[in-house]
Amino acid sequence: MTGTAPTTADEDARARSLVEAEEKAVALFDEVVARGLIAPGAAESAVSRQVRDLGAELFGTDRHWHKRIVRSGPNTLEPYRENPPDRHIEADDIVFLDLGPIFSEWEADFGRTYVLGDDPVKQRLRDDLEPIWLAGREHFEAHPDISGAELYAHVVGLAAAAGWEFGGAHSGHLVGEFPHEWIDGERIESYIAPGSDHPMRRTDAAGRRAHWILEVHLVDRERRIGGFFEQLLSVRR
Repeated sequence: MTGTAPTTADEDARARSLVEAEEKAVALFDEVVARGLIAPGAAESAVSRQVRDLGAELFGTDRHWHKRIVRSGPNTLEPYRENPPDRHIEADDIVFLDLGPIFSEWEADFGRTYVLGDDPVKQRLRDDLEPIWLAGREHFEAHPDISGAELYAHVVGLAAAAGWEFGGAHSGHLVGEFPHEWIDGERIESYIAPGSDHPMRRTDAAGRRAHWILEVHLVDRERRIGGFFEQLLSVRR
């Protein structure tokens, strides 16, 4: 960045690059399913390595801007910051993937949940994730001055209304070019979380628009299961 404010064309190109990165993440996840990588008996760590290798095969990338997360069974209760012991996937498990692959120096951050077997509670948990995410986006779009704290409170309320506990201390974060210098893990303003009181629609020091990922992590602590869904919030595919 030269110090001049970005033009509309610059901003449109940035948004398009983020969307294209997410489209590649979608294709990667689709291929994970098509190849049957999420299977009983597979270790979470082995699935993570296979996904890394698949990204290299399909798109020439094996870099992720955050740790690759594959969690199954009771490990799905744990938020991002935790590192539960490696576990082998079982025949009736719920499993989620949370990956941050880098495509042509642009970050994607994408999460989906899968159910092995026919447990109706696990299926309902999986099926509730996207509608809650969509309701969160609808609320974001309807409130131009919304803060991260306000959106977090709304998403937590959506989870409770559906009969689940919200499992994360935040429900998303800034996303952009790699390496992102303006996403600071120690600054709450970088997250959709309590205490993030600035408007989400804002610009950084270089005048670039903030772009956001929205996350939904639902848990049922009694049954020891959780599910996860995330994708771009502020631009659409």
